[in-house]
Parts: sequence; C-alpha cells; structure tokens
Amino acid sequence: MLAVLAGLLLGFFGTLLAATPALAHAVLSGSDPGNGTIVPDAPNRVTLTFSESVQLVPGKIRVIAPDGSQADQGDPTVSGAEVTIPLRSGGGRGTYLVSYRVISADSHPVAGTITYSVGAASTPPSAAEEEVKVDPVVRALIPVAKYLGYVGLVFLVGPVLVLALLWPQRLSRRGPGRLIWTGIGLVAGSTLLSIYLQAPYTLGTSLFDVRVSDLRDVLGSTFGAVMLVRLGVVIAAAFLLRPLLSGPKNGESKLDLALLGVLGVAALATWPLTGHPTASPVAGVSVVIDAIHLAAMAVWLGGLVMLFAFLLPQANGRELGAILPIWSRWAATAVGALIFAGVVQALIEVSTLDGLINSTYGRLILVKVALAAIVIGVAAYSRKLVKDRSAEEHPGPLRRIVFAELAITAVVLGVTAALVQIAPPRTAEAAETGAASTTVTQTLTSDKMALQVDVFPAAVGNNSIHLYAYTPDNKPLPVVEWKATAALEAKGIEPIEIPLLRITDFHAIGDIALPQAGDWTFKFTARTSEIDQSSFSTTVTVK
Repeated sequence: MLAVLAGLLLGFFGTLLAATPALAHAVLSGSDPGNGTIVPDAPNRVTLTFSESVQLVPGKIRVIAPDGSQADQGDPTVSGAEVTIPLRSGGGRGTYLVSYRVISADSHPVAGTITYSVGAASTPPSAAEEEVKVDPVVRALIPVAKYLGYVGLVFLVGPVLVLALLWPQRLSRRGPGRLIWTGIGLVAGSTLLSIYLQAPYTLGTSLFDVRVSDLRDVLGSTFGAVMLVRLGVVIAAAFLLRPLLSGPKNGESKLDLALLGVLGVAALATWPLTGHPTASPVAGVSVVIDAIHLAAMAVWLGGLVMLFAFLLPQANGRELGAILPIWSRWAATAVGALIFAGVVQALIEVSTLDGLINSTYGRLILVKVALAAIVIGVAAYSRKLVKDRSAEEHPGPLRRIVFAELAITAVVLGVTAALVQIAPPRTAEAAETGAASTTVTQTLTSDKMALQVDVFPAAVGNNSIHLYAYTPDNKPLPVVEWKATAALEAKGIEPIEIPLLRITDFHAIGDIALPQAGDWTFKFTARTSEIDQSSFSTTVTVK
C-alpha cells in the first residue's frame, strides 16, 4: 500500500515540476463602444462580449472617466457571454477606461482593460490595469487540490466495485475499507480546499486574504454549487458504504448498491461541470465524455490498486482463477472507454493538427497518449499472464506488472491535473480572432487640423472606416467634403476609392472590402472650405 502511495506521489510531483501558470480560458471578443474607438456622444452603457459565458466578480468591473472619477452607475449585469455596465448620464469628453475581471465558464478568472473616447481622445485615466493576477501559493495549490481529488476518486470507485462484486468472502475487508475511507477523505478534503482556493484565485488575493463574504460569493456561484453537490454526494455515499465495508454478514442490499451507483454517476459529473467541458462548443457531449473518461480511469486504476495491495498478496490460486479473468475483461472495457473518450475530447478541444503540435495543451495531450500507450502495452502483457493462468499460482510477476501500470498512470493523472489549468487551443484561437478583430485607431495631424481614423476590424474582408475631424485645440471641425482611398502596392493593388457618408459635420463613415492581408496605405482628404483642405496618408496592417 505504501508503494502505491509513493508511486502516485512521484507522478504528482514530477508533473508539478513542469506545470505552467493557470491561464484564462475565455477572451474578450468585442465591446460596445469598441476598444480604442471615438464616439460622438456619451453612451449610457458599456457592453463587453466574451468568447464563452462568464460570471461577475463583485466589485471588479468599473469604468473610469477622463478626470479619474467613477463613470459606472449601479451593478453590472450578465447574460451568458455578455456583460452590461450602466453609466452615469452626462459623461464629459475624453478617454474612458473600462476595467473588468470575470469568471469564465470553466471557473478561471479573465481580466483586462479597454478604452473608448467621447468626442475626442485624451490621456487615459490613471488606474491600475487589471490583470489575471494569481498568488503563487494559490496557483501551486490548485493543481494539488485537483490531483488529490483524482487520487481520492481512484481509491473510491474501483475499490468499491471490486469489493462489491469480486471480493472473496474469506478475506478481511479491513484493508480495502481503509483505502476506501482514505478515498472519501481525499475527495471531501480536496473539495473543501478547492472551494476555499477559488476565492483568492478569482479575486487575485493572497491565500489568507479571504473574507467570509468572499467564500459566500464562491458558494453562490455555479462552481460553488457543483462543489456542494459533490460534497453532499460523498457524505451520502459514506453512510451507504458502511454495510459493504463491514462485511458480508451485514448483507449490503441491492438497493444500497444501486443507490451507490446513482451517487457515483452524480459525483463523476461534478468534475466536468467545473472544467473545460462546460465551455466546449458541444458542452453536453463534452460533459458526458469527460465523465466516462473519469469513470473508466477510476475503475481501472482503482482495480489495479486493489489487485496490487490486497488480492494478489492475499488471495489463493483458486480465488485468483475466478477473479482475474473477470477483472481482465473489466480492464479491457475500461481501457477501451478511455481511448474512445480521450479521442473525442482531443477532437473537441484541439480540433487541428497545428493545435496538437504547437500548443502546450496539445503537447501535454501527446505526452498523455504516449504514456497511455505504454500502460496499454504493459496491461496487454498482464492479460497474457491471466490467460495463461500462470498468475494464479505465482502472482509475483503479475504484481510487479500491476505496480508498473500504477506508476505510469500516476504520471498520467498528474498530466491530467495540469491540463485542467491550461487553456485548450480552441480558446487560443478565439483569443487570436479577438485580437485580429480590434479597431486600429490613429491620429493624423497637420498645421490646420487633426484627423482621427478608426479601421475595424483591420482584417481581410469587409472593414468599416470612421473619420473624425478636429481643430488643433481638439474641438470638432466641420468638413465640407471627404475623400479616401486604400492601396496595397506590395501586391499590385492600385488605390481603391472608399465611398464616405457624412454622419455629422465632423464625422464620416465608409466601408471597404480588403481582399488581402498586408500593410495597406490609406490616403484621406478633408476639405473644410472652398480654399482650405488637408491631406493625410497612413499605413494600416491588415491581418
């Protein structure tokens, strides 16, 4: 038993050495007003749109006016992936700073800032830029809590199944009982630790800088509700397990076993409901597949622990002759389920060969697959020993093989704990899309005027152009006539005229389809009277 624990801990610490900091798993995909844009009139609200549904962090969303005062009014609201921030009326001219920190669907913090301007740009207000700050101790403890939960699941699911269906009546249940109670303790302890850590993790505070109200907020979130369900299921299972752990003389009923099965399914579902699957494009499928993956892992590894620690050392040849063929079929089924679920998970989260090879998440998937292939090879040899029935009289070689399986799969568990903390490639793609879909804002000046140019989204395809004219002292300047062209000389694209429409005296808009990426040259002419006009030229990188 000590050897099993040592192997699991070795795998755990080996993985922690290569663990990376937790990453945000949602990105800001858009806003209204857009980041860096200039609007003619003060809006009554700011809308932030994310790549997946989010939850609010109390007191962590604010809008700062150009003079440094608070511009937001009342509490922000959230609907799925959209956050709405109400603003005070009568906002003045200048640049506003929007600072946000929210929780993504997979329970990770997402933070950042954007700016927009009313009338004309000014120096952004001085406010600390919001970042995804996580205390190093909190960051280190989060995968610890997850790993302990996985180990507890292994010590609970597989051993209960073996004890209920394969355990010889003559053998004592004291050892397996201690293992199962250890599993219950690990799952319950890791759940409580995860609930506590979620408060400083989402708020960006230190480990002990947690108030009761912060924990109340965690418990009121989706994450907290799911964790409370897990805790309740574990407590209920502890009561139902008492007859099974006491021995056959107490006669555990079929109803108890059926209820334990229902509770097991409910408990397994709580892991994907607080992780990547909830933010998947096909969330329902991902949650089911992840639960199958966890169940197969827990049955297989838990059964191996029971074989290594108790059955192979204690059972006689006749008992092993009856147990091992059944266990071999169970293990084959569990391995098949692991492979199936793993392939489906990888297709959903990675989806492309580039994402598999060039992302941290994808490379960890490859490491996990390589380790799993080694374990499957070792398991195939152990099945051969079972079929040859050589392990019934001489279990030593099989016990050594089972230990090898446990040692390698302990590292696989550690990789799994690390994967939960790393953004999958589909999130990185969303981040790149969001970055590509930003507004390019430039201010061009002459001795007569200043021209504010906004190009959105500065990407191949349809783009919107906004032009704003100001006097040198930053006041709106009426324009009689606008002209604009765009050219990509490096690829032989001659100047394309951009039709412009006057919105106000000093504001015009236009649309143009940019067929290729590259450094486009934009030229603008603003005529302010019969004899006065100014011309400007600038380069905009189109992705």
